Amino acid sequence: MRISTSILTIVVVILGLISSPMVKGMRFDIKTGATKCITEDIQSYSLSVGKYSVINPNEDYPLPDSHRITIRITSPLGTNCHYADQKAFGEFAYTANEDGDYMACFWVAKQNPPTTLTVEFEWKSGLSAKDWSRVAKRGQIEMMELDLKKLFDTVNLIHDEMYYLRRREESMQVLIRSTNSKMATFSFFSLIVCLAVASMQLWHLKTFFEKKKLI
Repeated sequence: MRISTSILTIVVVILGLISSPMVKGMRFDIKTGATKCITEDIQSYSLSVGKYSVINPNEDYPLPDSHRITIRITSPLGTNCHYADQKAFGEFAYTANEDGDYMACFWVAKQNPPTTLTVEFEWKSGLSAKDWSRVAKRGQIEMMELDLKKLFDTVNLIHDEMYYLRRREESMQVLIRSTNSKMATFSFFSLIVCLAVASMQLWHLKTFFEKKKLI
């Protein structure tokens, strides 16, 4: 029942992506000498794109040289997907090689006096990473072809999500069976240890009473 509910939720979200344009973005502050990390759960073989930029605190003047950030995006296994050093803005694009949480970390070099930078960050993956507005052309035939391609990609994405959930369920079942087996083995040896300790205590008490000639 939980898997069916999750699949239904995925279908609803994907249909929402088709019916309305999806733009995800965030803006955050980071102090000099500090680090900020953001994680995103991405499936393998999914396209991931994004862009980042440092907000100019004073639009009447050029962005100061001190307002530079370093960004590193790593996979769940620690592989570098993107790296840029001392940048005011930039873009990235890569294809995920494994499932899991991908981490984007930003940090700013120490400065004296310390200051705070505002960073605008946009990160898309999966179907939302494809910019359909650039693909669309004028004309009814082109729009129909675009809708068919979007529908085809959506079906493929639903299929991938269902396969991903099935693999997650199988891995959880393996983990549960392994945990139950370990707990059963631990309980068995714990029972043996308790029986051994009780036997030793009884033997010790019997020996003590025999020496005292109480029995």
